[in-house]
Amino acid sequence: MNLDYCLQRLVGRATCRLGEGAKLMRTARIRNARGDSDRIVISDSSIIRGELMTFAHGGEIKIGEWCYVGEGTRIWSAASIEIGNRVLISHSANVFDNLTHPLRAAERHKQVQQIFTRGHPHDISLDESPVRICDDAWIGAGAMVLRGVTVGQGAIVAAGAVVTRDVAAFSIVAGNPAVLVRELGPDER
Repeated sequence: MNLDYCLQRLVGRATCRLGEGAKLMRTARIRNARGDSDRIVISDSSIIRGELMTFAHGGEIKIGEWCYVGEGTRIWSAASIEIGNRVLISHSANVFDNLTHPLRAAERHKQVQQIFTRGHPHDISLDESPVRICDDAWIGAGAMVLRGVTVGQGAIVAAGAVVTRDVAAFSIVAGNPAVLVRELGPDER
């Protein structure tokens, strides 16, 4: 079991709910500022090597069965991130359902001061919009999936892509911003 997870539970901090056979590997980090272990759910047989974080004012992460979250990947939620079954998220990817900081400099500075001195604020708007990654999708290494995006069933997000719009089922997107490269053929689905 992951040492960080065990220590957090030992001191009474909220962590996550683990399904049968789900594993938090040595590099996994659970940062549940929301304070409710039911807000991060990792379903059966999934393996987590990256960081899952909810903000204090909101956030929920649901990861389906037989998923993989690679080392160095960050999944940060202030609204809702839903990951389907059999989803592969490679190393050093980012999935954010929010801006992470306010746009106005004064508000951003106030937020950072609060994080440094008292923890994440409970009353803040980060222009949240849910993210959904559907069954059998693959998010490549170093890719970014941004707020409000749905990645369709069986879709592939190429390494380094920045996804700002929905990705159709059974398609491949690449680039910054990500654009359609091609659709997967019937024999590739």
